[in-house]
Amino acid sequence: MSSSTTSSTFRRAFKSVTPTPTSTDTLRDRLAAVLPHGFKFAVYHLSTPPTKTEPLCSAPPDERPDKTFGESHFLAISIDRDHDAPASLKRASPGADEAKATEPRAQVLVFAVEIFIFTTAYSTTLFVGKADSTGYLHLLKLPKGTSSPTRQVTAIFLAYLIEHRRRKNTQTIVNLFARAQSQYLFPGSVQNDGKHILDDRGLVKWWCRVLNPLMEGLRGEAWGTPKGYLLVPGLEETDTRAFVPRTATSADNWVIGHPLEKISHYVDEFDWVPPRCLIPRYPDDPKSRFRDELDEEVSKRKQGIWKWASVKNLDQFWEMMSFRQECSSGRLTGFIWLVFNPTKKDTAAQAKTTTSTSSFDAPFSSHNPPSTPPRRRVDILAQTPRSNRGSPLKQDLDGSPPRPDRRKKKDKLKRKKKKLTGPIISRPPKVKRQLRNYLLDRPTSTKYYYWPPEGRGAKVVSESEYKRDIELLLHLDFSTLDKAVGSSRRWISQAGVGADEWGASVLGKAKTQGNLFGSVSSGNQGAVVTNLTGLVRRKRPSQETGQSTAGSNESGPISINVLDAGLIRKKPKDKA
Repeated sequence: MSSSTTSSTFRRAFKSVTPTPTSTDTLRDRLAAVLPHGFKFAVYHLSTPPTKTEPLCSAPPDERPDKTFGESHFLAISIDRDHDAPASLKRASPGADEAKATEPRAQVLVFAVEIFIFTTAYSTTLFVGKADSTGYLHLLKLPKGTSSPTRQVTAIFLAYLIEHRRRKNTQTIVNLFARAQSQYLFPGSVQNDGKHILDDRGLVKWWCRVLNPLMEGLRGEAWGTPKGYLLVPGLEETDTRAFVPRTATSADNWVIGHPLEKISHYVDEFDWVPPRCLIPRYPDDPKSRFRDELDEEVSKRKQGIWKWASVKNLDQFWEMMSFRQECSSGRLTGFIWLVFNPTKKDTAAQAKTTTSTSSFDAPFSSHNPPSTPPRRRVDILAQTPRSNRGSPLKQDLDGSPPRPDRRKKKDKLKRKKKKLTGPIISRPPKVKRQLRNYLLDRPTSTKYYYWPPEGRGAKVVSESEYKRDIELLLHLDFSTLDKAVGSSRRWISQAGVGADEWGASVLGKAKTQGNLFGSVSSGNQGAVVTNLTGLVRRKRPSQETGQSTAGSNESGPISINVLDAGLIRKKPKDKA
């Protein structure tokens, strides 16, 4: 397969489209473009509607926290236990397909990933919670040299959610932390010999290779110039640079450090922001747990919760993170961010936006690492651009007279209820003939989130039902193939209760996958892979001994040396 064909396949899978309700580029089509050619897969996409949740970052003193909405997305991939040969290699026999169609095929889960989406009026954040595989992908019997499609599936799913959550004048952020474990989502899968478990260094490199094509595929006028950030607590910049993929544009795309000041709108509004207000709180996140421990050691009566006793800035925070149990004792934990800033056209169209020296469009380089700005003794209330008219507490601070309460006037204007008189007419009961999902009765676009129908899962469930389905998966057993098939059947049946279309069948179309990411990560030109297999000469043993090797071209009979009887000496027996 030529490099141009591979690049076109990748661009089609990562096609940057405007998230409109009329878009026909579905997740199923994109996954088919990167899955192995001729093999069948089943895709299960579970999601929740935007629900108001706790803010990621704490607000500065005397400020209201950002109104935040959260979504949960879970994608699972399964294959047939008794997988047939690819469709191009099978021989058609009359009546065989009809007989097999009536028999239900046993499915086994092979890969799953969980992503959380947090949206505010300022940004959209995608946090990768967990990603895991069962190790039963070898049942497909892929051709030798074909790479595992898990990396491509993860990148496609992330790109699909990013494109369908894009909003004007809004920053998009992808965040995750890489910490190696034997199993995350599939209990007992570590006992499967077919599962390939990466170590700490291998996992950080794997995630960098997953996210690097996103910056190439989503680059253009609609997305601007994205930036990737990598931080491994306890490692120097030169050692951390070894985890970044070696491509032509990696030096410009990746920055060694963290973008916490770049992605916080509080830095543009105030002269000094406490470090606690810059660290987001994600589920099952090491830095979030460290932040909670720092909050516990501070007395609220003395200093206030926004001032820590031991940590004064973000540099000290990350320095102390390197001594944590999750980042020390011979283990590495990598924190990775992708930042998609608003384009220049969107920024110019927003008239009320005021930028400072630490704006989002500031140049990023390794010589200019992010750091916490020095604290200045400036009145915080005077620096905020927000209006203080809506809060009665802030009206007293400003000295303005409070507004009269309008609720009392509305209560007086309410009309008195009239007494019902006359005969009572009973209403006939209405029979419920169809099941309706009331979770879909929500606005598609608001000031705080964008929820298009294309970006939703095949089944939209409530938050409680979503947690119940995930808890069920965490209590199953995938140690053996038989147990994995039974566990997969139970989860698929329970998670798909009430769904019209559950388990969409996808037929792979990618003929080769070995150079799919390498050809695009270096730019528009495809990467050339040099194969030196036929140029390596192996030393053949000398043929003077009369013995022939298994790989020799000689077709004659194999000669066997027979020793004469006189050359064998027998050990005399000792006489008792």
